[in-house]
Amino acid sequence: MKENQGFNGKLIIFSAPSGAGKTTIVHHLLESGLDLQFSISAASREKRKNEINGKDYYFIPADEFRRKIENNEFLEWEEVYKDHYYGTLKSEVERIWDKGLHVIFDVDVVGGMNIKKYYGDRALSVFVMPPSVKHLEERLRKRSTDSEEKIKLRLQQAEKELEFAKHFDKIIVNDDLRTAQAEAVRIVSGFINN
Repeated sequence: MKENQGFNGKLIIFSAPSGAGKTTIVHHLLESGLDLQFSISAASREKRKNEINGKDYYFIPADEFRRKIENNEFLEWEEVYKDHYYGTLKSEVERIWDKGLHVIFDVDVVGGMNIKKYYGDRALSVFVMPPSVKHLEERLRKRSTDSEEKIKLRLQQAEKELEFAKHFDKIIVNDDLRTAQAEAVRIVSGFINN
């Protein structure tokens, strides 16, 4: 771990449609020795049985979440549906930088673009692109975690999200996971060591 004195912390943002492989790539980066720490999101929903506050999410009641929004404590946030908020606390970035580490995000496209806008050149935004929508559909079906209706919704959402790819600093096409992981390490390493 680096000494925090004069540490110029950076942010690495990964966004992608559901099923494109971004979470797998982010986990690979976290294990690659690049002085990265994952940014834990805040959520207003109830904690599930197997979840740990401060590890899986920061669980914040909806009223308190709204107060934090009013106090400008979030980098980005979204009300997914009534009283169900998700977001990234500015204090989370500071917590990680205080440890002398760079922050890595696994966020949706809009959240990723908002973080990039806020931090500018201190942030690298990477879009993980599936080889095709058809390929994405096959991956979602192989996961066997979603109903047919949910798969259709995810694919509609993916088509919208793919239009945002051009706004990201880098695009990694994940048609071969090992190649995509190696490219991610190369890109991120180059950014944080620059």
